[in-house]
Amino acid sequence: MLIGWLLALGAVVGLGFSFAGSFTDSSSIPGSPAQTALTKMERHFPEPDVQSAQVVFQAPAGRKVTEADLRTPLEAMGRVPGVSEVSDPSESGTVSEDGRTAVAEVTFATKEADDVPEGTLDAVKAAGDKAQQAGLRTIYGGEPYETSHPPVGPGELVGLGVALVILVITFGSLLAAGLPLLTAVLGIVGTMAAMMGLATAFDVSDNAPTLAIMLGLAVGIDYALFIVSRHRAQLGAGMPVRESVATATATAGSAVIFAGATVLIALSGLSVAGVPMLTSMGLASAGAVAVAVITAVTLLPALMGMAGHRLTPKAPRSATRRRRFLPMGRKRAARQAARSGRTAGMGVRWTEGVLRHPVRNLILGTAALLALAVPGMELKLALTDEGSAATSSSGRQAYDVISDAFGPGANGPLVVLVENDDAAAVASTATAVEDELRGVDGIADVSSVDMAEDETAARIQVVPETGPRSEETSGLVSRLRTQMQPLAQSSGSYVAVTGMTAVSIDVSDKLSGALVPFVIVVVGLSLLLLMIAFRSIAIPIKATIGFLLSVGAAFGATVAVFQWGWLAGPLGVPSEGPVASFVPIIVMSVLFGLAMDYEVFLVSAMREDYNHHGDARTAILNGARDAARVVTSAALIMVSVFVSFLFARDADIMPIAFALAFGVMADAFLVRMTLVPAVLALLGDRAWWLPRRLDRVLPHLDVEGGNFHAPQPAASHVPVKESTPASL
Repeated sequence: MLIGWLLALGAVVGLGFSFAGSFTDSSSIPGSPAQTALTKMERHFPEPDVQSAQVVFQAPAGRKVTEADLRTPLEAMGRVPGVSEVSDPSESGTVSEDGRTAVAEVTFATKEADDVPEGTLDAVKAAGDKAQQAGLRTIYGGEPYETSHPPVGPGELVGLGVALVILVITFGSLLAAGLPLLTAVLGIVGTMAAMMGLATAFDVSDNAPTLAIMLGLAVGIDYALFIVSRHRAQLGAGMPVRESVATATATAGSAVIFAGATVLIALSGLSVAGVPMLTSMGLASAGAVAVAVITAVTLLPALMGMAGHRLTPKAPRSATRRRRFLPMGRKRAARQAARSGRTAGMGVRWTEGVLRHPVRNLILGTAALLALAVPGMELKLALTDEGSAATSSSGRQAYDVISDAFGPGANGPLVVLVENDDAAAVASTATAVEDELRGVDGIADVSSVDMAEDETAARIQVVPETGPRSEETSGLVSRLRTQMQPLAQSSGSYVAVTGMTAVSIDVSDKLSGALVPFVIVVVGLSLLLLMIAFRSIAIPIKATIGFLLSVGAAFGATVAVFQWGWLAGPLGVPSEGPVASFVPIIVMSVLFGLAMDYEVFLVSAMREDYNHHGDARTAILNGARDAARVVTSAALIMVSVFVSFLFARDADIMPIAFALAFGVMADAFLVRMTLVPAVLALLGDRAWWLPRRLDRVLPHLDVEGGNFHAPQPAASHVPVKESTPASL
């Protein structure tokens, strides 16, 4: 198995690098109003398929850029090999009213799909040094000068180191701690190689690799942690190695497959939104999770078998000393407890504290989550742009200078396109549109009519008074579309609002509209899956409400940090404002899968004990003893991985990483470790009740491979149940 895995991994890596494609940063929606109009405009007003950058010149206060000799640096830039054209700000009208700021556009000979050579970019900067020598501040912006963020950097490596420390503390063994980390890293290597190869034939978002690595590492380590923990507990109880490997894979491995399937379904469901960027992010992350599951149930068992008895846990010294002073019967019980690892750890003590006052803890925990969720009601969404980048980047500095000098709307102009086969109708309609635009509130400037060469189309540029990510600009686009309809109908012409800002607004609206249907699907799926898994009515309802509370808390904390600026400085948040439009739906899909993971691993242990003994309260304590340590360790590992991606300073990834880290903390420690025991204690035997008619309709799912074991005694002795529980 190990040799087969290495050969397969080598083949995937070799093919991936041999046929590697490039990732795209497109955020358009085919068929959206703005995208359709933009496609039409590009056909009537064709532009070269090359890259361009902006060079911003700013004079000191009290001076004007025209006082300096801009022609010399501009001509020097134009002579740089690889530069095809440099615009003159005085001729193109890109000098601010106060004369302090001017913007020149540098057009490169490099195609948009390729990267401009670093030597060319450096040569352009060197040519601009002459402007700086003349006392002008020179800033370089645009896509060629954007800072790229590698999927894995020093911060992510620190996160892996923290995860390793948590694993060592959990297992007390470097070998046992290294197995989950090794399998997770190998899975990510294979996923990234496959993604690079697929980028040749499919459009893969440039954010997809980072999200796939983040989720692949988190779930890859956690899934392996669950299986290794079960294997070590069985070895400690005296089970032979081969039998223990098989049993752990059949039991914990089955739960891993179930948990991974829920994450796959949720992530694949992102394609329902109809946004190609979101679809690629969801499918890439789903692929990483699928590889993590396959690795956990195929490669990991082989490695555990090779490790043999070296994975057997050592009995604590304190337990050995205590056994010397116990009677023979209690010594035997203590030895059995030490071998099985069933000691009263922190998880059991925490659960006992919850069970002493279940009502109070339920009220306090719910109130805390609701309080954390309150800021989420002010969540604002928009797509990111250069204004979302770190203030230290040249692109952000150019963005801010242009906004101050020419108005916020200069960074996101709109375009109104008029199209008709009759040239006279195009001219008259365009004139009417121009007149109409000059009377619209919220518009800072309206350009003159620009006719296409074939005279079948015309365009008018509109500069809003507000920035491209503001709600006012989004409202302006909606009002313009409404006001342009009568002109289009009366003239029989096609009139539409377009431009990259309008395209981004359409994407944001599409994502916002898909959020509510997605919530309904996720909630329904959660209820159905858990009802099948646990043969209960109360468990799915309780788990779904807990999931929604966790999501609300994650959104509330995200708003407080990324919109209100709380702790933005210490966390390194580059800018405050609306959150990327795809963040809520991605966070919901991932948290749904992770919440189901914790619910399955924690509640299934309680369910198993209840099926054997029929004591609801004891089942809660024994389930916590079996699963609490693993669940809390898994949560801490996930948090460490997610937090490490905050150091990338990527405006698209940071809100996702923060929301997931906060959501996992809230779900694991407040919901699963506090609210779940409290609710189960209050419900007692009723928590495991399912009507007989519904039990016959629902399929029976062996979540934890219970059928692998010998048949258990009939469950007729279990009190207050109408249905026969599924074997877990």
